[in-house]
Amino acid sequence: MLTYDSVLPLFEKWMGILRLQNAWDVKLELIDDETFWKTGDFKVDPDDRKAILMLNAKNPKQENVEEVIIHELLHLKLYPLDQLTEGLIDGHYQPDTPEYNTIYTQFMTMLEQTVEEMTKCFLLYQGDDKSLSYGRCRTMKSFNDLYDGLKPL
Repeated sequence: MLTYDSVLPLFEKWMGILRLQNAWDVKLELIDDETFWKTGDFKVDPDDRKAILMLNAKNPKQENVEEVIIHELLHLKLYPLDQLTEGLIDGHYQPDTPEYNTIYTQFMTMLEQTVEEMTKCFLLYQGDDKSLSYGRCRTMKSFNDLYDGLKPL
């Protein structure tokens, strides 16, 4: 189970490395709730430049909390670009159409992939614990399961 004593130094370290402490007021909150299914998430007030970084204290899916903190703080760092892109998508595509759903899904997938790749770079360069988390992999289908039931060519 995560505690403030174990994560606060990492949170403060990465707020400094990512130069967020003078740009955002960020509160760290540990969530001790069975219904909170994510390992980390944010609530953001962009007008007041305040955010709450929520970490799953009870049941995190990732093994390396430092990796999760970096990942979530990078989302905050990239938040203006994220919002600009979402605004462009909303302005050019009609919601709930196949076109909108396709471009929005592609954007969100690319955003997550980019944030995760940047997270790995920062973690491997300046992380206290350089090990990568594989918690999400445990919930994925195996390679063979993906092809189960398909007709052979």
